[in-house]
Amino acid sequence: MKEKILKGAEDLFFKYGIKNITMDEVAKHLGMSKKTIYEYFKDKDEIIHSLMFQKLEQDRITFTKTYSESENVVAEVFGIMKNLKEIIGNINPILFHELHKFYPNTWKLYEDFKNSFILENIERCLRKGQSDGLVRADINIRLLARMRLENIDMSLQGRVFSNDKFSLLEVQLAMTEHFLYGICTLKGHKLINKYKNIIEE
Repeated sequence: MKEKILKGAEDLFFKYGIKNITMDEVAKHLGMSKKTIYEYFKDKDEIIHSLMFQKLEQDRITFTKTYSESENVVAEVFGIMKNLKEIIGNINPILFHELHKFYPNTWKLYEDFKNSFILENIERCLRKGQSDGLVRADINIRLLARMRLENIDMSLQGRVFSNDKFSLLEVQLAMTEHFLYGICTLKGHKLINKYKNIIEE
């Protein structure tokens, strides 16, 4: 039942945002009473927190699978771009703004995930890329990894790219590809073009 409630909440919150959806609407969407929901969750805040914890754990599994199955840094980043399409392709960007502004404890789940799991894997990816000759030897890995995290935050919170002009997915994919081209050697660039099915003259 808890899983059913979380899935129903996800359907609504990810499409319309959090503030626009009442517990009455969640109950109606699920075809159950609010009383039943409150038997499993004390309030809307707990539903949101539990939902985001669950989604981040799913993301951890998805990204880890991509990392382990990728033969090189370029394949890994293209795999992550595919993951992003599946993860954020249908999420209303207002969700991230509302989490950041109104749900600091839940936003901290994302911050912890970003500053540990994501950061560690960006640094690992860059080091592996350098050893394979695909990533430039002259880059500062710690600096570039944190710059990449800032790119992610900038797009999620709509600070620079307003959501009415650019889709969240469009911004994330463009930034990811730009970052990849910036860190790669000529050998890496050739591999990127191969993955993009670009025929070099």
